[in-house]
Amino acid sequence: MIEIDASEGEGGGQVLRSSLTLSMLTGQAMHLTKIRGGRPKPGLMRQHLACVTGAQAICGARVEGAALGSTELRFEPGPLKAGHYRFEISTAGSCLLLLQTLWPALMQVQGASELELTGGTHNPMAPAFPFIEQSYAPLLARLGAPAELSLRRAGFYPAGGGQLKVSIPGQAQLDPFDLLEPGPLRDSGAACMAPALPRAVAERQLEALGAALALPPEQLQVMPCRQHEGPGNALWIWQAHEHLNTVFCSISEKGEPGAAVAQRTVRALSQHLETGAALDVHLADQWLLPLALAVRQSGRAAAFTASAWSLHAQTNASLIERWLPLQIRTQPRERGGVRVDVSSL
Repeated sequence: MIEIDASEGEGGGQVLRSSLTLSMLTGQAMHLTKIRGGRPKPGLMRQHLACVTGAQAICGARVEGAALGSTELRFEPGPLKAGHYRFEISTAGSCLLLLQTLWPALMQVQGASELELTGGTHNPMAPAFPFIEQSYAPLLARLGAPAELSLRRAGFYPAGGGQLKVSIPGQAQLDPFDLLEPGPLRDSGAACMAPALPRAVAERQLEALGAALALPPEQLQVMPCRQHEGPGNALWIWQAHEHLNTVFCSISEKGEPGAAVAQRTVRALSQHLETGAALDVHLADQWLLPLALAVRQSGRAAAFTASAWSLHAQTNASLIERWLPLQIRTQPRERGGVRVDVSSL
C-alpha cells in the first residue's frame, strides 16, 4: 500500500488523477490522505469523484472513501479491462481531465476501448478540447498510442453537458522520443467558438487576434456550434511546427472584453515562443506521465524542453518517481525554461 499525502506540493487534483492512473498500471494499492489539501475547499468534488469511479469501473477496484468532500481514499486495483464505458459528470467539471486519467491505462490494456464522457469540454481551469485534440493527442499517437476523438457537443461552465467520444485501440507499444525544439513553423491559425452569443463576439476576438499576429482572414475561423451548447466563448491559437502542434486556448469570463481575451491568448503564446522551448508550461506537465510510461516500457531515456516548469509539473514529477523506477531531472536553459530528462534507474 503506497501512502500519499495529497496536500504536498501543488496540493490539487492532479495528485489524485496521476495516482489513480499509476495504481491501475502498476497494480499497487494506495492510500491518499489530505486530498486537495492545498485548495480553499479540500476534498473530492464531482469531477474528482468521476475520476475515482471511472478508474474503479475499468479495473474493478475496491474503493473506500469515494464520496463528495472526502479527503481520504483507499484504492485497491484489479485487472484492467477494455470495453465500452460511459461516464457522466453532472456539473461542468472537466471530462478532459477524466479522459487523461483513464487514457494511459486503457492505451496499454489488451483490446480496444470506447469512452463516452459527459461534462465540461471548454473549462478555464482545465485543458480544453482543442488543446487535447490538436496538441496532446498527436503527441500520444507519435508515442505509439493513437486515439480517435470526437466532440459531439460542447460544454461550457456552468451548464456543462458537453459530450465527448474517444476510441482507444489498446496494446500500445510505446516508443519514447526527444522533444528538444519545436522545429520550423509550417502553418498557423486561430479559431473561436461562441455558442448562444452574437456572431460578432467571435468575429471581434478573431479580428483582434489576427491583427496582433498578422494572420490573414482565411486563417481565422468562427467554429460552427449550436445555441444550446452555450452560452460560452473559447478562443484559441494553433501553430503546426515540424515536431509538434502548439495550442493556446482562452475561455473568456463573463463580461470580459473580446480584445482582452485576444491579448491574453497572444501574451501566453509570445511568452512561450521567447524561450524557443518545445513544450508550453501546460503541455509539459501533461506530457510527463505518458513519456514516463514509455521510458518504463522501453527502458530508453528521453528528454524534452519546456518554456516553464510549474509547481504542478514539479509535483507530478515527484509523484511519478514514487510509483515508477525512474529518475526525472531538470536543468535551466539559457533562453529560459528547462530541459527535462526522464530515465530508468
